[in-house]
Amino acid sequence: MPFSRCRSAAVRLLVLSVVLGVAGCGETSPGGGAKSPGGKGGKSGKGGGGAAPVLVGEALVRKVPLNIEAIGAVEPVRSTTVRSQVAGTLKKIAIREGQDVNEGDLLFEIDPRPFRNALLTAEAELERLKVQLDTARAQVERYRSLSSAQMVSKEQFQKLSDDVRALEAELKASEARVSGARVQLEYCSIRAPIAGRTGNINVDEGDLVRANEAGALVTINQLNPIYVTFGVPQQHLAAINRFRADHPLPVTVSPPGTGEQTERGTLTFVDNTVDSATGTIRLKGTFTNDRGHLWPGQFASVTLTLSEPEVLTVPTSAVQTSQTGQHVFVVSADRIAELRPVTIERSFEQLAVVASGLKAGETVVVDGQLRVIPGRAVEIKSPAATSAGAKSGEAGAAPAKEGKKKKKET
Repeated sequence: MPFSRCRSAAVRLLVLSVVLGVAGCGETSPGGGAKSPGGKGGKSGKGGGGAAPVLVGEALVRKVPLNIEAIGAVEPVRSTTVRSQVAGTLKKIAIREGQDVNEGDLLFEIDPRPFRNALLTAEAELERLKVQLDTARAQVERYRSLSSAQMVSKEQFQKLSDDVRALEAELKASEARVSGARVQLEYCSIRAPIAGRTGNINVDEGDLVRANEAGALVTINQLNPIYVTFGVPQQHLAAINRFRADHPLPVTVSPPGTGEQTERGTLTFVDNTVDSATGTIRLKGTFTNDRGHLWPGQFASVTLTLSEPEVLTVPTSAVQTSQTGQHVFVVSADRIAELRPVTIERSFEQLAVVASGLKAGETVVVDGQLRVIPGRAVEIKSPAATSAGAKSGEAGAAPAKEGKKKKKET
């Protein structure tokens, strides 16, 4: 009997401890125990049901240039390689390398003395023939009357007449020799055939130069005006000819190293054949080049403007691409987002030209599209407010970090 009473008391004690343990699991102390399911922490939030914050823009009609981009090379309108046309000793160099010269300016001078002597000799020979011709003509006149009176034979008179004709022919040849000697003397002074800028001078004073040597004395390039040559794909040829028939087509060039400065010219040449190897057509634009930014042999970015039509545009950031194509989110007057498929014709800088799908004046989302749900409300933010909110968030982060630091120190 004592043993059974002890066994019953032990069982009752075990059951009481289990009941107390289960009751204690329902709520713990504020220091880290679990709260009851009906407490404050057990309420569920709304889970993303608010309006998505976005930045918006407007679909507007603007003048957007219709451009063709290409890479071009700068070429001089005229370029000449200066060579000597006579052989002789180079006596004088009258220019500096890189100097601007005008047409007719003296460039080089060759020793003229041999050519001056040759001219004097030719002129003396011409004078001698003139005297002989005058004498022969006088004899013909005297013998003409004698021949009429049959005092001299016809053969003698004919010989005198033939001598006059022979001297006249020799006189013409002598005049040609004088003219040639004069030209040779003029060639001793080598002058600029065009206006432009000189390049590297390949000779020195005292050098022996020869007529029409392979090497050039100097090269002159005309820099104002100047060409920019570039090629465009052949599919643009029809549009270029159509717009060129209505008005001159402007060409803009951005040479490297000039920053934002550009040169403006006009399309002046369309080649008469398409390059079959590359499928491109060669074009040339003419530029005044007053500032000297364009240099022969230089490469530059070229923009050919065909027209500036008025088209419907939206910011390029508003256009999204998915598996079904391109679309934008249109915001209605009551700030409800609508997914709208669009067709984009082309892009220009930060604008997208809309061919279909939008109307002028409609509001589109330009930032925050990831949080937008079609048919749900959006909250329109301003760029200034967004940047201010970001700055305030950064400022609030520092005190929070500082509080954590103080907590660790304590």
